[in-house]
Amino acid sequence: LLAYLVMMAPRLAELRRVVVAIDPAVTSSAESDETGIVAAGIDAAEPPHGYVLGDASGTYTPDGWARKAIALYRSLEADYIVAEVNNGGEMVKHTLRTVDPDVPVKMVHASRGKATRAEPVVALDEQARIHHVGSFPELELQMTTWSPTDDRTSPDRVDARVWALTELMVGRPARRRIRTA
Repeated sequence: LLAYLVMMAPRLAELRRVVVAIDPAVTSSAESDETGIVAAGIDAAEPPHGYVLGDASGTYTPDGWARKAIALYRSLEADYIVAEVNNGGEMVKHTLRTVDPDVPVKMVHASRGKATRAEPVVALDEQARIHHVGSFPELELQMTTWSPTDDRTSPDRVDARVWALTELMVGRPARRRIRTA
């Protein structure tokens, strides 16, 4: 792992953008879905590569997931938070702003199914253009075991990963912004 991180360091030092994506759960009981919280960045290569930088997903109260997402946003000096608002609407943005009134939030709405939404990101994975910086065992387990035909479980970590990488890599070029380590 250390050798991989050292090899990737020059590219990571020049990330154009970094976002934290949230797929919030509306309850926090033991039976609740997790809140997916995944950070990703995009480099300046042509074609660009995406990097999964963190996974802070878990079962949290609304205040808990907001604090986790904002802590990840701050630790990575991210550009903004991407938040799915299908379940919660403006409450999601309000919850984040209660913790930090200045955090930039982009609200996104899921209008297609999870599998359809994930297809462009899966294509980037197949092209080896997305890399995990570090080990994310629970995210990777969900990536390899979730089936779109099984609606009993929600792939919240995967959903947050898809939102982050879609924001960075799908359908439009990223703004030029060089980040330093």
